[in-house]
Amino acid sequence: MKTIQIKNQQISIHHYHTLIVGAGAAGMNCAVHLYEFLTQKGVKYAEKKIAVITAGLGLGASRMSGSDKQTYYKMGTSPDVADSAEDFAKSITAAGCVHQDLALAEAVGSLREFYHLVQAGVPFPRDAQGSYIGYKTDHDPYQRATSAGPKTSKFMSECLQRQAERYKIAIQDNQEVARLITVGKGQDKRIAAVVAVDRGRLGPEDFAINVFSCENLVLAAGGPGELYETTVYPQGQFGIHGLAFEAGLAAENLTESQFGLASIKFRWNASGSYMQVIPRIYSTDADGSSNPREFLAEVFPTMRQMASKIFMKGYQWPFDPQRIEDLQSSLIDVLVFNKTRQGRRVFMDFLHNPVGRTKGDMEAFDLEDLELEARMYLLYTGATQERPIDRLKHMNPLAIDIFAEHGIDLWREPLEIAVCAQHNNGGMAVNKWWESNIPHTFVIGEMAGTHGVKRPGGSALNAGQTGGLRAAEYIANVYPPGKRAAGVRSKVLQEKLETLVGEMTAMFDRADGLAGDEVMGEIRHRMTASAGHIRRLEDARAALARAVELYRQIGRRGFAARSAQQAVAAIQARHLALTSAAYLKAVVSLLEQGGGSRGSHLVVSDDGVEIHPSVIDQRTGRPLRFKKENVELCKEILRLEFDPEKDDLFAYQNVTPRAAGKPPAAFEPAWEDFREGKIYLQ
Repeated sequence: MKTIQIKNQQISIHHYHTLIVGAGAAGMNCAVHLYEFLTQKGVKYAEKKIAVITAGLGLGASRMSGSDKQTYYKMGTSPDVADSAEDFAKSITAAGCVHQDLALAEAVGSLREFYHLVQAGVPFPRDAQGSYIGYKTDHDPYQRATSAGPKTSKFMSECLQRQAERYKIAIQDNQEVARLITVGKGQDKRIAAVVAVDRGRLGPEDFAINVFSCENLVLAAGGPGELYETTVYPQGQFGIHGLAFEAGLAAENLTESQFGLASIKFRWNASGSYMQVIPRIYSTDADGSSNPREFLAEVFPTMRQMASKIFMKGYQWPFDPQRIEDLQSSLIDVLVFNKTRQGRRVFMDFLHNPVGRTKGDMEAFDLEDLELEARMYLLYTGATQERPIDRLKHMNPLAIDIFAEHGIDLWREPLEIAVCAQHNNGGMAVNKWWESNIPHTFVIGEMAGTHGVKRPGGSALNAGQTGGLRAAEYIANVYPPGKRAAGVRSKVLQEKLETLVGEMTAMFDRADGLAGDEVMGEIRHRMTASAGHIRRLEDARAALARAVELYRQIGRRGFAARSAQQAVAAIQARHLALTSAAYLKAVVSLLEQGGGSRGSHLVVSDDGVEIHPSVIDQRTGRPLRFKKENVELCKEILRLEFDPEKDDLFAYQNVTPRAAGKPPAAFEPAWEDFREGKIYLQ
């Protein structure tokens, strides 16, 4: 490490061969694999060549998010259910907008990475024979899912962190990334340094700036959950997509965010067994107790249908517009959303079974009268107790414990829920080695746009592990120590740092600048209203115009800060504003091409299909109509790149998904390709 002085600021300069931004399960896995690959190749002191930087080691979606039994999706390991990588890849690509080479890489790497996690200490359950028995998850035709309980991804992160610490890999904590510094142009362009501020030392006098120069960069900073007002992401999950856009990275499938019913007091997905035990779902006035209404019973004609569809929400948890018509399970999401838009609050009550209409023309709840799939599942699992809470205790006691750990006693109080942003299926564009359009920069985990319109539940965890493995392998074999990438010249670094120091000096000096928290509040409200699970073209266009103007206003006015916390919020708001514009541009571009309801969003259209006479469009007061999916658009991927010269800041194009590549060669030529490193050029 060395230091330089810019104006009155002492700035620390660090250099690593490979820098990994993000300390979740994907980032830690990449660090572990890279150390192992470099060590195998005879690189001495490999641990000194790798660093992980993070805004908070205990933060992020891997550490702080989950569901009833958080799913890890892999190739099947059940001894009596056959599976193959090709079939796995078909499940990943089934709904469209996915590169086949990525899907096949995720399939082929899934068991290697699953057993790597087992070896690292993640307690995935197995039977006395040693088999890891699976179960079916959403959008899954096989029994590929497994789980270590509601904290699966937390266990993954912790086990991989311990492994990285045993290898003595540097972990730079409390680093808020403020800039990505690029050098060169065209194919010679590189991200040569990451500039961050130390959140623990930042203040009006000392900006605590650290520069991390690197030859290879791996971005694993997660999804921008804080884009949304109603979100189940852990608080503080901002991502760094805006910084990546400014650096020149392309993105794909930003239209395909995933939404679902979730707890909002403690952010947790209300999926799986929370719904399968069939709790009462009701709404109240804004005070949370007055005027309770059994609003589902106002739409579903029979208790049998209503209770069975509550059960099916466990299987079919993400909001899916293909499951709305004919009183299917995702109609529940629409009804919940309508109530919250009316200013009412919605609760799941595990102490009582579903209740019928107050006028008494609906039969009472009866486990024996459920539709066949629901009734047989509860009988098979032995979850036939009288109350939902007793069924939940029998089926999955850890699902109760996780709320108790956060001060919510399901034995005494109901659980407030809403339709929340849950996952970004889109992100930065990558090739089959998870390398971005800028050489030497890789993107893994949720920040990588490897998923399409729909994904099997839990496949994101596998994609993060497989992507980390692939990136590490490529770096070790194609960009190893000794093959230096273009570095950042001192003059360029000086200019970039002078700009940043000037901005931060002005931020602490001025009184009339924007406030980071207020800007983020505006972004969140706009995104939930216009780019959530209910979308309208005219509304999205207006939202995009406002988002672009906000970004330009930030450039003109800057921020004002009086504390370190406000300064960090300003840094986050700046790049989140550009991220918001990108997502809205993607939504508008898809809808203008005739995009309809797909994945986890519903497109409202006056000339569309009526859902149900009693399901009302909150804006018009008329029955809600939606546009059906345009399946032709699922054959292409919407790709976006930042262009500050454009009126709306981004250029887009539709690209054809890549094929899986040539079929496997015979053993001898394949062995030769491997020995000679040709596999990295194919």
